[in-house]
Amino acid sequence: MSSYDVRVWSILPNRSQKKPSYSVRWFVAKKPFRKTYATRALAESFRAKLIIAQREGVAFHEASGLPEPMARALNTRSWYAHAVAYVDVKWPRASAKHRKGIAETLATVTPALLSTDRGVPSDKALRDALYGWVFNKARRDAGDPPAHLAAAVRWLKANTVDLMALADAALVRKALDTLALRMDGAPASASTIARKRAVFSGALKYAVELRLLDTHPMTLVSWTAPKTADEIDRGAVVNPDQARALLAEVGRTVPELEAFFGCMYYSALRPEEVLHLREDEYERPAKPDGWGVLHLTGSTVAVGRDWGDGDDTAEERGLKHRATTATRDVPVPPPLARLLDHHVKEYPPGSNGKLFVTRRGPVAGTCLPPVSRSRTTPTERRGATHGSRCSRPHSSDPRWLAGRTTCGTPLCRSGSTQGCRPPRSPSGPDTACTSSCGSTQSASTARRKRPAAGSRPR
Repeated sequence: MSSYDVRVWSILPNRSQKKPSYSVRWFVAKKPFRKTYATRALAESFRAKLIIAQREGVAFHEASGLPEPMARALNTRSWYAHAVAYVDVKWPRASAKHRKGIAETLATVTPALLSTDRGVPSDKALRDALYGWVFNKARRDAGDPPAHLAAAVRWLKANTVDLMALADAALVRKALDTLALRMDGAPASASTIARKRAVFSGALKYAVELRLLDTHPMTLVSWTAPKTADEIDRGAVVNPDQARALLAEVGRTVPELEAFFGCMYYSALRPEEVLHLREDEYERPAKPDGWGVLHLTGSTVAVGRDWGDGDDTAEERGLKHRATTATRDVPVPPPLARLLDHHVKEYPPGSNGKLFVTRRGPVAGTCLPPVSRSRTTPTERRGATHGSRCSRPHSSDPRWLAGRTTCGTPLCRSGSTQGCRPPRSPSGPDTACTSSCGSTQSASTARRKRPAAGSRPR
């Protein structure tokens, strides 16, 4: 707490000892404070600082009795200590992937906030220590750092800048420029920069919240992050012919995963949502060649060891950007319904009811299996591997849903993100579905108008 109720008294000489001393006395919110100096000059200097702060209307910290700027300077901590505290405060409520993202960002920016380069360990040793132990609360709580990281951890504890140094705009700009680069020195993607900038900003905001900084340091810097692309990249989205060829090749080489990738293409599911899919969440079509519904309830995310709350390398989470208990209904077009029915018949669900379980090694929900060169064209192979780390056949977000009908109809020729809808008349399995451009429809509106099982969406 702070107070403006301040009274500064005159200096009190203390001559009871052999060597005299001089005490400065003052009150903050009617609470007395005293500080003793060996000489009158030192006492007068400190008293003058208190009087100047009082006259300039600076608030005084009630616990220490000092003006707020002096109290912050006295209680400041190093960037290393603050970053560790920020990880600890975010850890309990963060998902495992978010924990890894925080650790990755802080491990990237900390080398730009060193107070000296004398005796600095190698870049690899610093990153291994920061990402592998310092910013992983579970490993820190387990005990001392491993022997090969101990020296780097000791050096980092003693050689990062104080938080007060981040009031320097040049240092903040240096940190932001570091976040904009990959480990190999090349520019990072716009989405990566935005994500890391948000984490770094959150750490600085936490310092302001603790009153360790006067203002958020980023407000002092005119630094603009690269813009993210909102338009659809046609080179990263396969067309229906490519998708059918890729799914056919998956069915030939890894048949138990054909329906897995079919869910990703036909219903725009994320890989972690497909991994979480259970048999009771699949509502089959009411009639042959009809439409079904998937009632999604969560996701199974691969997180790696020591980042989650348990010993497993996967974590059960709710649906992305939704409440923990929220559900989402997704229509199942006839081609996907046939794939799912065949999958359930040939590969019974696991003991936990999940449709996709380990059968001959871990089920990788983040990348496509190797695409055979003998049965696909060069264009199809490029479409399967271009544009994203996980090589998904779509972006699985409202832009994809707005640009392609659920039955797989291509985007409009104009390339706009206005919604395309299938015709009202029902069509058989061999009937082509022609789309017509309609008015723009938001993703939330589209979710509220999901068709019932066995009916054709309007």
